Amino acid sequence: MILRRKSLSVKIGNVFLGGGSPIVIQSMTNTDTADIESTVSQVIALARAGSELVRITVNNDAAAAAVPFIRDALDKQSITTPLVGDFHFNGHKLLKSHPACAQGLAKLRINPGNVGRGSKRDSQFAEMIEIANQYDKAVRIGVNWGSLDQDLLTRMMDENSKLTQPLAAIEVMREAIVVSALQSAQRAQELGLKSDRIVISAKVSGVQDLISVYRNLSKRCEYPLHLGLTEAGMGSKGIVASTAAMSVLLQEGIGDTIRVSLTPEPGGDRTQEVIVAQEILQTMGLRSFTPMVIACPGCGRTTSTYFQELAQKIQSHIRHRMPEWRKQRSGVADMTVAVMGCVVNGPGESKHANIGISLPGTGENPVAPVYENGKKTVTLKGAYIAEEFQELVERYIERTYPEHLRSSTPS
Repeated sequence: MILRRKSLSVKIGNVFLGGGSPIVIQSMTNTDTADIESTVSQVIALARAGSELVRITVNNDAAAAAVPFIRDALDKQSITTPLVGDFHFNGHKLLKSHPACAQGLAKLRINPGNVGRGSKRDSQFAEMIEIANQYDKAVRIGVNWGSLDQDLLTRMMDENSKLTQPLAAIEVMREAIVVSALQSAQRAQELGLKSDRIVISAKVSGVQDLISVYRNLSKRCEYPLHLGLTEAGMGSKGIVASTAAMSVLLQEGIGDTIRVSLTPEPGGDRTQEVIVAQEILQTMGLRSFTPMVIACPGCGRTTSTYFQELAQKIQSHIRHRMPEWRKQRSGVADMTVAVMGCVVNGPGESKHANIGISLPGTGENPVAPVYENGKKTVTLKGAYIAEEFQELVERYIERTYPEHLRSSTPS
């Protein structure tokens, strides 16, 4: 069992971060926020995929003016997912000019590295905190090493150079990230923002840097921590890097909300980052989102691609049906389904799963035994094994997982 780090509980709309609450998945749109229709459509897709918070860019007057209309359109479609406003450089002006924008957001993301430079930094940061207080909004102090406060970094580098045994430059930068986050959070509290309205993130793009920074942060504060490897990359590189970094921290109980920042393939689906985040948490045993499909990788005993096609069909079917199952049935997300390719491990893995099928390997009898809760129930054969097994999965769910009780309301 993983022991979670103790942290404050922060309420963001209808979602709780920290304080022992389940680790929250979030994502970010890549639409022009001023394009209300496209932004609403993508928020809905992300929410339905399982994103529990969605961040949107608020970079100009048109985007700020669109926020209340986006929120209203989502509410009309019963999408209650809280929206987080991502502000850089001019957030203080936009929030002041568009109070309906501040009202429509559940959380404000402030980057202390670019909220203002020199003498303007403190006043512009204070304006944003004042607005957060006015509308009772949570704030994420989001430090990013690509936009780290250069005055702070320069000062710390100068101080380090005067030491008898100076630290390596990367160590100073990591410490500067932590100091920037903690000093900004402390300043927000001095300006009246309550500690249970603050979330901290410290985004870097290196795996070891992320692990080091968050271990340090976790020891020095009780604010909820938002994990994520920034600029993780595209495809398998981004997935592997994000998983490698966050899994180490999650295993140590560090992290209250996560985002997998993937660069979409051209024409790719933005919801992939949500699915990857779910799979990280589920494979680590931290949360359950959808039944897990266990499938063997294949070898010389499985020269046919049939079991691969069946595994893909079952997984696609489960993802398609999961929104309805989640509404109707309790516990189905904890189910495991095994789709195995030959007699070596097929029967054994199928017996360990809730329901599993062991397909024939090369040269084996053309039959496929099915196991439910460790016992063989039926043997499938013929041209429609995939369809028949899919139906068995449906029946298993109906028998095993109870329907949610629905409260009746007087007409």
